[in-house]
Amino acid sequence: MTYFWRLFFSVLIAFCLTFATSVSQSLALDITQITANEYLKLGVKQMQRSDYQEAIENFNQALQVQEDFAVADSDHCPQLPDYHQAGRLRTSFANADCTQAKNLARKKFETYLLRGLAYYRQGDDPAAIADYNQAIALKPDDFRAYYNRGLAHAGQENYSQAIIDYNLALTQIPQTASVFLGDIYNDRGLAHLVLQDFPAAMLDFNLAIRFNPQGYRAYFNRGCASGTNGDNFGAVRDFSQVIKLDPSNAQAYVNRGMAQYRLGYHQGAIADLKQASEYFGNQGKTVAYEKTLDLLKSLRQQLEFVTAIA
Repeated sequence: MTYFWRLFFSVLIAFCLTFATSVSQSLALDITQITANEYLKLGVKQMQRSDYQEAIENFNQALQVQEDFAVADSDHCPQLPDYHQAGRLRTSFANADCTQAKNLARKKFETYLLRGLAYYRQGDDPAAIADYNQAIALKPDDFRAYYNRGLAHAGQENYSQAIIDYNLALTQIPQTASVFLGDIYNDRGLAHLVLQDFPAAMLDFNLAIRFNPQGYRAYFNRGCASGTNGDNFGAVRDFSQVIKLDPSNAQAYVNRGMAQYRLGYHQGAIADLKQASEYFGNQGKTVAYEKTLDLLKSLRQQLEFVTAIA
C-alpha cells in the first residue's frame, strides 16, 4: 500500500532521532552501537529500493548486534546501588549504562517495526504480526505497531482483529497527528465496509476526511460505500473529489462512470470510461485497460439496443 510509506518515513525519522551513542561508554561499546545503526540504515535504504529480503537480513543483523550488546550491558543496571557505594564517578558510568540500555530498547523497537514492515510488503503477514508483537512488548504506548499490526491482520482477512488493533492505535496516537489519524480511520472504515457494517464505515470515512481532507483515499472508499448502498449521487460526488485530488486516478473515472450510468447520465459515463482507458493505457496497466474497453463497448451496445427499442 502506498500510504504505508508515510508510516515508513515516520519510522525513519524516529530512528534518526534515536541515533546517539553515549560519550561515557568505552570505545568497544561505541563501535558495537554504530555497527547496529549501520545495519539499520542499510536496511532502510534497501526498503526504499523494494529489496525487502535484503532489508530483512540487515535488520536481523542489527537485532543480533543489539542482543549481544544487551547481554554485556545487563551486568550494570541491576547493580546500580552497589555502584553508588563506590562513589560518584562509578555511579555516573552506571547511569550511562542504564541510559544506553533504554536507547537500545528504543532501537530494538524501531528494528522490529521496520522488519515487520518489510515482511508485510513481502506479503508475509504472520511474520509481520510476530514482529509487531515484539515491538508492542518493548513499547506499548506507540500507536505505529498497533496500526501496522492491524493492516497485517486485514491482509489475512481477519478484519475483526484488525479493528481491535486500529482501536488500540487510536488510544495511543497524539491528536495532533491528523494525517495518521486520517489513515487509521480510513483503514478501520474499510474493515467495517468488508464486514458490511455500512453506518460504521461511513462514520469512519467521514472522520478520515475530517482529519485529512487532502487525502483522496477516504473519498474513494466513501464513494465505494455510497455506490454499494445505492447512493449514486454521493458516489459521483466522492469520485469527482478523488479526480480533483488525483487527476490520473483511472479507477476513480471507472467508478464515477458506472455511477453516472446508473443515474442515466450516459454520455458522462462514456466520457469517464474513455478517460479511464487512456490513463490505464498510459500507465501500462494492460489488463485494466482491456477490461475498461470491454466495459465501454458493452455500455455502448446497451445504449444502442435501448435506442433501437425506443
